Amino acid sequence: MRTHIHGARVIDPASSMDRTCDLFLDAGKLVAFDQAPAGFVAEQSIDASGLIAAPGLVDLSAALREPGFSRKGNIASETLAAAAGGVTSLCCPPLTKPVLDTPAVAELILDRARESGHAKVYPIGALSKGLAGEQLAELVALRDTGCVAFGNGMANFASSRVLCRAMEYATTFDMTLVIHSQDADLAAGGIAHEGPTASFLGLAGIPESAETVALSRNLLLVEQTGVRAHFTQLSSARGAEMIAAAQARGLPVTADVALYQLLLTDEMLHGFSSLYHVQPPLRTAKDRDGLRQALKDGVIQAIASHHQPHEADAKLAPFAATEPGISSVELLLPLALRLVEEGLLDLPTLLARLSSGPARALRLPAGRLAIGAPADLVLFDTQTQTLAGAQWLSKGRNCPFIGQQLPGKVRYTLVDGRISYRG
Repeated sequence: MRTHIHGARVIDPASSMDRTCDLFLDAGKLVAFDQAPAGFVAEQSIDASGLIAAPGLVDLSAALREPGFSRKGNIASETLAAAAGGVTSLCCPPLTKPVLDTPAVAELILDRARESGHAKVYPIGALSKGLAGEQLAELVALRDTGCVAFGNGMANFASSRVLCRAMEYATTFDMTLVIHSQDADLAAGGIAHEGPTASFLGLAGIPESAETVALSRNLLLVEQTGVRAHFTQLSSARGAEMIAAAQARGLPVTADVALYQLLLTDEMLHGFSSLYHVQPPLRTAKDRDGLRQALKDGVIQAIASHHQPHEADAKLAPFAATEPGISSVELLLPLALRLVEEGLLDLPTLLARLSSGPARALRLPAGRLAIGAPADLVLFDTQTQTLAGAQWLSKGRNCPFIGQQLPGKVRYTLVDGRISYRG
């Protein structure tokens, strides 16, 4: 379909574009700025006066819960929720049932994503069979099926030796690994950040060292093997400092942070609301500020939702017995705009951390507005607000931000030039 978008402020961090112009889309591609190509006749027009046009957001971690956990969500519902948050491309982690360790599971996910058409899905394959950390999964077959990277989720490897061999294998085939750094022994039994809040509430703690000890080992193995590594779900200021030091040494490492880690702290646990039960846990205000600074400095290249929808029963229990995770992908852009509202980032930098940054981290064909590139974009209004929860598309309502007024509102999300969400 040929589409003419009128008068938007176009911000493309990848090319440093920031100007008001028209956009012309044809056959799923962006074909021109400013002036229509010869013979172009629009079949659809969008008045974007007063709106910002940006590359569709790229979310590096959004659990779609399919296959195996349809009571929590499915590919159709969660990709539609993602589109409502301005997301056009997302990566889904390998914790499915069965685990995403065979081409058959990858094909099922990709087929259902294509059927829904709300957003593009890029599976992250399991690094080990069954995520058991003992034997490598069929990595080459998974890559050829469409997996863009490989990880083991929060599950640890049986030994550092096995992890090292996995990194060496990935290096041989130029694969990217997505690494959660949390030492299983130090984190065992914990549900909150180890500190005054957890002690006061009587909650078992997870120390900062659970992240930093594992991160130190993983960075040393990256240096030894040369593997491309993306460190996901950083939660501590010290962890961000270690990533910065590794990048300064020239290691091929990138990092992301969950958006809620930039907005919340462990003090939110007062009241024992299970909505704040996440893994890795919410940490201190000092950690939050350190992560924010690393994001501002570009040490952390990507903001992710780490969307984890749950059925209602998963959160209806004493805090320690509930399942961790926040459903937030459909609020990704409005929540992120809080960082602009608070003066931490300017708008182009924020959009870089939500689009071009994550796309580069996992080498995805997304996150930019360029002639000939897929017409994946979001049109949003910064002059209005979003009432979180007024319209809820995810199957999981486990979100502590529901009921809040958030800055900005997604008006249109387009995938391959087709409107996948209208708000």
